[in-house]
Parts: sequence; C-alpha cells; structure tokens
Amino acid sequence: MVSIAGSKKLKRQMAPQFWGIARKDKRFVITVKPGPHKKDLAIPSAVFLRDTLKIVASLREAKASIYAGKVKIDGVVRKSLHHSIGLMDVVELENVPEIYRLVPTEGKLLKPIKINESEKSKKLVRVVTKTTIGKGKNQTGFHDGRSTLAEVKASIGDTCVMQVPDQKILEVIKLEAGCQGLVTRGINAGQIGKIESVEEGTFILPRRVILILGDKKIEIPADIIMPVGKGEPVIQIN
Repeated sequence: MVSIAGSKKLKRQMAPQFWGIARKDKRFVITVKPGPHKKDLAIPSAVFLRDTLKIVASLREAKASIYAGKVKIDGVVRKSLHHSIGLMDVVELENVPEIYRLVPTEGKLLKPIKINESEKSKKLVRVVTKTTIGKGKNQTGFHDGRSTLAEVKASIGDTCVMQVPDQKILEVIKLEAGCQGLVTRGINAGQIGKIESVEEGTFILPRRVILILGDKKIEIPADIIMPVGKGEPVIQIN
C-alpha cells in the first residue's frame, strides 16, 4: 500500500547541513513529514535530539523519549519522530533544565539557543497571509502554519509576539523604517540590522527591504526579513 504522506527517510547526502548530521554514516536518515514548517526549513524531532542537541545517542533512544511524551514544542507534547521543528519554535525536554529556541545564526538557517524560562511562552511569528472568509471575518496566517480568526492589526511581513500554546497575540511589530530586522535566510542569516526603508514590489521585482548591517547597506527580499523590535529584539533571539 502506498503512503500518502511521502517517504519517511532521506539519503544523508541530501539532508540540509543545518541538521548537523554525520555524512559518512548509514545511508538514510529520518526526515520531516508534512507539518507546520516547510520540509527544507525544519528539523525532524528525532534528528534534533540525536544530531543537533546530541542529547541522546541513537534513534532508539530518541524514539523512547518522544513516544514517552518527553518533548514539548511550543508548549505542546509532540509524539512524532518526524514532527518539523522550525524558525522560532521553543523546545522543552523533560528532566532537562535548558529550554531552546531555534533561530538563524552565524549564516546557518536554524540553530538552537538557550533561553530563560520566563520566555518559553513567547514566540515571534511572521504574518504570511491575510484572507477574508465568510461573514466579513479575516484569517491571519503565520510562518509556522498557525492561523487565527482574532482581529489582528497586522499586514503581511509584520511580526506578532504570540503567547503559546494558546495563540494569544501580545504585540504587533510593523515592518517599517526604523525597526530592527532579523535576516532569516541566506548568507546573512542571523544578522540583525536597522531597516532604512521598505520598497514596494513591481511586476519584475519583489518587495524589498534596505537594511543597514554595521557599516554596510544591503537590499534583500522582504520575505526573508523578520522585524523583531524597535531598539532591540523584544525577546531573546541570540
């Protein structure tokens, strides 16, 4: 019988570098199943425990921990080896004091950083869709697959500070001049700079942001910039 959800494994040579796996080992590695994040922008939970954090020694130990409900992602227990962990997700492990948030850093797409316990219920989510549904209600969609019908005064490209797991919007950070922006992908991933201006897209060019990084100024697509605060990031991201 054919699986409708795709293959559960991936050749190691094809796995993203930010997973942190050994290349010259077994031929296949477990992969990400359809979920909140895109396949090439996420780490499967079993790989995260074994290869990224190196908190377990084998896939067997990772299975035991995950199936026992010892892994929480954004405050919710996840029991799938293939669950995708992506940008700004908060990971808690039972009997482990450290709490991790995945952020871009040092040119890497995703890297876990340790955060304070007081911040584990806060998450930055980027607005990616705004849709009008029945009875004049608006649905707001975020980069991590979440959506809400609550009235959110945010446009596509803005960032919301969300309380997880109940998805309460605490604050909206606009994508505008003067704001601090985090580069989420590309060779500048993880760098934070001041947004000088936001250039609207044309028929040929996408919407762009002029970003000041130290003593240089770059122009990059707006969809890889996440506004994180006015003077400094509103939560710990480095």
